[in-house]
Amino acid sequence: MNQVDTAYRIVSVNVGKPITVEYMGKPLTTGIHKRPIEGEVFVGRTQMDGDGQGDMINHGGPDKAVCVYPVEHYAYWERELGIPMECPAFGENLTVSGLLEEEVCIGDMFEIGGTVMQVAQPRFPCFKIASKHGVTDFPARVLNTGYSGFYLRVLQEGVLDRQSSIVKRESSPGGVTVAAVLRQLALGRKRADREEIARMLEVEALASNVKEQFSNWLA
Repeated sequence: MNQVDTAYRIVSVNVGKPITVEYMGKPLTTGIHKRPIEGEVFVGRTQMDGDGQGDMINHGGPDKAVCVYPVEHYAYWERELGIPMECPAFGENLTVSGLLEEEVCIGDMFEIGGTVMQVAQPRFPCFKIASKHGVTDFPARVLNTGYSGFYLRVLQEGVLDRQSSIVKRESSPGGVTVAAVLRQLALGRKRADREEIARMLEVEALASNVKEQFSNWLA
């Protein structure tokens, strides 16, 4: 049964092609510098129209088609960093309200506009967030807070815009939250909880690259 929750809301829809910037004296090609758009945008299996990634090995693809970030974290980062944070400060495609990492589970399905999407994995912060804001330890701070955002895979292509509703179609039976997966990834191979990882591997919807990483840790 579809769950209509007015607490779920799109704040901003954001896309952008990769650009090359200078970071630590070297050129860096990145797609993190996205911009808000108005009007409808088509969401395909691997990305939104007008979007792109600078590093196709670690970004993009079916399990990372749409990046989501909760607007609730923006105030925290403004206080911590002392700089203004405007959408999309984290290079996310959808800035949203009401979808927090401690509550959203891997495998949860959402109808957003004309699309159907499924939570696939947490976003693991990389140095490109640091390059965008000039804060060297930004990735470590994100890991410490768990305010990472997450990725959606596209089950049904379609269009959406900023006014599109977010309807929860299905809750994952696994009950494994985005935050729980991120915590294990942050702990690393030697410190991760093997029983917890084994439980996470049973969640069919977990992204293939995370499954492979966890499986290697258990081997």
